[in-house]
Amino acid sequence: MELVFESYQEFITDFSDFQESLHGPIPTHLRINSLKVDVQTAIAAMEAKGIRLKRVLPSDPTLILAPDLSLPGNLLEYFLGYIHPQALTSCLASLILGPQKDSYILDMCAAPGGKTSHMAQLMENTGLIVANELYPNRHVPLGHTLWRLGVSNSVITAYQAQQFPLRTRFDYVMADVPCSGEGTFRKTDARSVYRETPEKARLPELQKKIIVRAYELLKKGGQMLYSTCAYNPEENEEVISYLLERSDAQVLPISTDMIFEPGIEEWKGKRYDQRVRKTARFYPHRVNSVGFFMARIGKPE
Repeated sequence: MELVFESYQEFITDFSDFQESLHGPIPTHLRINSLKVDVQTAIAAMEAKGIRLKRVLPSDPTLILAPDLSLPGNLLEYFLGYIHPQALTSCLASLILGPQKDSYILDMCAAPGGKTSHMAQLMENTGLIVANELYPNRHVPLGHTLWRLGVSNSVITAYQAQQFPLRTRFDYVMADVPCSGEGTFRKTDARSVYRETPEKARLPELQKKIIVRAYELLKKGGQMLYSTCAYNPEENEEVISYLLERSDAQVLPISTDMIFEPGIEEWKGKRYDQRVRKTARFYPHRVNSVGFFMARIGKPE
């Protein structure tokens, strides 16, 4: 079997299981949208159609696996806004940030709207979410997602994340930044090849600018979540270490039902701030979903 991401085997445990997980499609996970329907009603409606469902998190009944469902967007429940197809690890990002009701939130890179709508769901449509998305061509699908799911506490803006205007401060910031997308890659046939590009090599520079701006935009006592769907430490631990060297930021512990590995402290001879051990690496052979990196950051009072 041809190895994928071979250079990462020095820090990805059970690397053969990791490789095996990359040779199949990403499982279909659904988030039940409690803004429009209660969980049992949605589950009963889908099971009545013969759809097999499995709960995946003991602490959250809204997240379910549909192992045999290939086209969830064709379901009536999708059009009604009862469900939203979303990677399990993408849902974890909003749960780990844990925004409270009546909060003021910035989602720095909001399209296509999964995390924005999930945070609105967690907040029960209270407070305000600024859903920022630089590219105007993404505003229509973003707005449609928020409309379909009944989100009424959000506004859409179009700033560069690293230059978001410093007019106010937020209780929470979601910084799910542009990344190489390694965690979404699957080698499902002979044509599936992961390629590095000059654009991907420049991503850490942008990610560092975004995380610094995100931290500046936090209120004292506020929290942010930095996340990527990448394995590369240069997009993850190195970015967190960069922020820690330049601010009073704190790395907060991450609590979740899902299995994760701690952040790594060294890569290619470069040592990172030891506090990056508190960050989380989610691998597909552990969570049966997209690979993700997450860091929960706090600003002291």
